Amino acid sequence: MLATRTNPAETYRRIEFDARVSGADQRQLVTLLVEELLAALQSALFAHDHGHNQRKSAAMTRAIAVLTTMELGVMPGAEDGIGATLLHFYRAGKRTILDSVVGFDREAIVRLHGDFDDIRRSFVQR
Repeated sequence: MLATRTNPAETYRRIEFDARVSGADQRQLVTLLVEELLAALQSALFAHDHGHNQRKSAAMTRAIAVLTTMELGVMPGAEDGIGATLLHFYRAGKRTILDSVVGFDREAIVRLHGDFDDIRRSFVQR
């Protein structure tokens, strides 16, 4: 049997994510994606602070994938009003992450985390 390089914690996180996705309504899915993004950003910050470049890269890749998923979730044709605002917000978030690939901007990532944490809290309060 081949040894896997998968982190056990990552495996459990993915299983939990898949379980939460099945049967979730639209609002729960958005909340789940925001939580996933927050976890990825927090992981990137932790990895950066501890010099774990491979983990930081994996976390940033995961954050970009989540933002791309959120972007794809904006209804086609909703390029005006709230749809345009969401697309701009998600794309700006991706740009912040991509800009930190070469020169990690910890403060920008912290601000992005804070912005999405505000969104998460507003969803939870409803």
